[in-house]
Amino acid sequence: MLERLRLDGKAAIITGAGRGIGAACALALAEAGADIVLASRTEDQLEMVADQARRLGARAVVVPTDVNDNDAVAALATRCVDELGSIDVVVNNAGGSMPRPFLDTSPGYLERAFHFNTTTAFVLSKAAVPVMLEQGSGAIVNISSAIGRLRDRGMLAYGTAKAALTHMTRLMAADLAPKIRVNAIAVGSIATSALETVLTDDAIRSRMIEGTPLKRLGEPDDIALCALYLVSPAASFVTGKVYEVDGGLEEANLALGLPDL
Repeated sequence: MLERLRLDGKAAIITGAGRGIGAACALALAEAGADIVLASRTEDQLEMVADQARRLGARAVVVPTDVNDNDAVAALATRCVDELGSIDVVVNNAGGSMPRPFLDTSPGYLERAFHFNTTTAFVLSKAAVPVMLEQGSGAIVNISSAIGRLRDRGMLAYGTAKAALTHMTRLMAADLAPKIRVNAIAVGSIATSALETVLTDDAIRSRMIEGTPLKRLGEPDDIALCALYLVSPAASFVTGKVYEVDGGLEEANLALGLPDL
C-alpha cells in the first residue's frame, strides 16, 4: 500500500516553495521520488529548499518568480517540461492576504487578494493542463483556507479569494476529468512565518490554540502529507474534493478584536 504514495519519475511544480507550507510540500514530494520545480520570489530561500531536496535524491529546479506576473507563472510549465521532461503534479500554494477592516478594504485590495490567491492558481493550471492531457494524466492541488468557508471579521478579501479558489477546484475537476484530478486543501492555523505576522502577541496565539479542537497549531508537514496523498496514485479515485486539514475547526479561531462599526 505504501508504494502507492510513491512519485518516482514524476515532475512537480510547487509555488510559494521557499518556506512554510510550500517548502514542506516540495520536500514531501521529493522524498516520495518526484523531481521538482520550485517557484517563489526569494531565490536564497528556494536554494535552501532545493539543497534539501537534492539530498533526498531529487532533481530540483529553482525559478525565482513573482506569481502576480501571469506570464512568469505560465512560463513555469515550459520550464518544467524543458528541465524535467513532463508535468505530472502542480501544487498551487502561493497566496495570502493580511486582515483588513471592512471600511479599509478597497476594491483594489479585494482584486489584488483575488489575483494572488485565485487567478495565479488558474494561470499555472491552465499552462500545465495541455501537457498533462497529452501525457494522459496529472494531478493538481490548490492550497485553500478554512476561512473560505468560515467567517471572521477582517477577512473579507482573503476569505472571499479562498472561497473562490475552493469552488474553482470543484469546477476545474469537472472540466478536467477523467484524465486530470483536481483537489484542494482547506488549511487551518498553520505555524508558519506568515501566521506570525498576525499573531502579534501571546494572547492572540493562546486564543487561536484554545479555539482549535485539537488544541495546537498545525505544522507545515500536516499539509504536506495531505498534498502528497492527493497527488499520488493512492488518491486515484479522488477528484473535486476539499480536504479540511484544520484541527477540527467549525468556527473561526482568529479573534482580532475588531470593534463594531
